[in-house]
Order: sequence, then C-alpha cells, then structure tokens
Amino acid sequence: MSSLLPAVVVPAFIPSPSQGVWHLGPLPLRAYAICILLGIFAGYWLGRKRWVARGGSPEVLADIIMWAVPFGLVGARIYHVLTDYKRYFGAGGDPIDALKIWNGGLGIWGAIAFGAFGAWIACRRHKVPFLAVADAMAPGIALAQVFGRFGNYFNQELFGRPTTHWWGLEIDPQHRPAGFEQFATFHPTFLYEALWNLGVVALVILADRRFKFGHGRAFALYVAGYTAGRAWIENLRIDEADHIAGLRLNVWTSILVFAGAVVFFVLSAKLRPGQEDVSGGKPDQPTDPEDAEARPSDEAETADKASDETPDKVSESASDGAKSAAAPADAPTDRPRG
Repeated sequence: MSSLLPAVVVPAFIPSPSQGVWHLGPLPLRAYAICILLGIFAGYWLGRKRWVARGGSPEVLADIIMWAVPFGLVGARIYHVLTDYKRYFGAGGDPIDALKIWNGGLGIWGAIAFGAFGAWIACRRHKVPFLAVADAMAPGIALAQVFGRFGNYFNQELFGRPTTHWWGLEIDPQHRPAGFEQFATFHPTFLYEALWNLGVVALVILADRRFKFGHGRAFALYVAGYTAGRAWIENLRIDEADHIAGLRLNVWTSILVFAGAVVFFVLSAKLRPGQEDVSGGKPDQPTDPEDAEARPSDEAETADKASDETPDKVSESASDGAKSAAAPADAPTDRPRG
C-alpha cells in the first residue's frame, strides 16, 4: 500500500522566487515595494498599540508617521547611493539608476536618521516628547525590517557566502556576483536578519513590560539589539562594499552605533529614570453646543453653593450682625483722637 503513495521531494535548498514583478496591464506590481509597504503598515500597527497603551493619541501618532515615512525612504536611498556611489557615478554607471528605488537599495542607517528627523519635526508641532514616540515605535521598526528583508529575497540580492547546507539559498546565474558563478546556493542572509529582528521585537516588548522604559531607552535597546546581529550577518555577505581596516563599512557602522546605543541607555537610566507624560499631545476635542448649554455657568455654580448653606449658618450670620449693631456708641476705636 505504501509503495503506491507518491514520493515527497524535499529540496535540499531554499528556492528563489521565479519572478519579483507582476503586471496588471501597464501597472507593474513589484514584490520589493510590496514588502516595504507591508513593513510600514505592520510597524505602524504595533507602534500604535504601544503608543495608545501609554496614553498617547492615535491621531497624533498617525500624523507623526506621515512625516517619518517619506523622510525615512528618502534617507534610506540617499545612504545607499552615497555608500555605493561608484555603481551610479563611476565608470560605466548611470546616475538615473540612483532614482530607481524599485530595483532595491535602501540603507537602514539613512532610513532611521532621516525618519527620526521627520518624526522630530512632527513631535514639535504636536508638543509631544520625541523620545517617547521613539520608544513606542522601536519594536515596530524592527518588525518593519522583517518584512523589508523579504524584498531582498525576491530581488535575489544581498545574500552571503556559498554554502552546501540544506537551508542554502538558490541564486539564479544572472544574479551571482563575479567570482562566484560556479556556486548555486548561498547563505540566506535576508532570512538570518529577518529572524534576528523578530527576536529584537520580542526582546524590546518583553523588557519594556518588565522595566517600563522611558526617555528613549526602549529605542536604544532596539538599536543595540539590531546592530549586534547586523555586525555578524554583514560579515557573511559577498556583495560589493567598501572596506576599512579589513571590515565592511556597515560592520564598522554597526559597531559604532551599538556602542552609542549602550552609552545612551546607561546615561538615560541614570539621569532620567521613569517615563514621560504623553497625554499632552491629544488633539483638541470639538465643543458640542448642547453640552455647553447643559453645563452650568460659573454664576450658577456660585448661586448653587450659596443655596446649600444650612439654616444654622444663616442664623449665626444674622446673630453676628445684631451684636455689631447693639455695640455701645462710646466703644473704643482704633481711630486716633484729635
């Protein structure tokens, strides 16, 4: 009986997608862009839950995100182009390709820096503490990165060294870098980083529940956690990159940013313990005319208080007035005699 069952073939590697673009008539749907958008929505969803739980206004956060996202996308592209400028402005490069964001190429460092600047502008407008917003959004940013890394999977880019492990990622010949044409499977660094970032999401959420981080400490924990993983994952990659003292540029960036995040975390915990008040950024509520009419005026409240006085108090006041009127006419006064 068992010999009649069809054999189940389990591939000894992770296959790459057959395509990353689908066309609806003249409209191309690119998997890379879809992954980025899904990441933005997922990150906002998680950040909104945390912000509201702290007493913040969801409307205010929505406006902050509307500032942060476009700033972050522009910054991510600028960082990528600057750190890989030879590809666009070097010999044989095409500067127009620097605008083709759908082909991949977003630097997380530029995204965080520019996105934070956009969020800071919006926080100033709404008079809410910027670091409190950063704390609320920290695990959401890591979650957005999880989705974004699958865009690299569809583009068959940013993979690691060759490997024969069963989880190796199959890369089509046209996407293999020079010198590695004879290899078929590589380390799936997109998957390593996605799984690592899921761990960072859990770390920040659980630690924040336990210690109630404030003044940027949850965000600093996210930065330290992410850069710790990025440093070793970056060392596996074989795509072209600038090297300093034998290490890739992004490895050095991870080390420096990790150190800065740890120092900030320690100083913040020492100098500014506790959490900020985020309720001051709630939008003004519209006034309902019916509520205004139903609400007693100050004069009416004063009259109500006066009517609540007991008969005993009224009697005491009348008695005091009678005693004053019956005082002797020659009673001494404080006026000087002439």
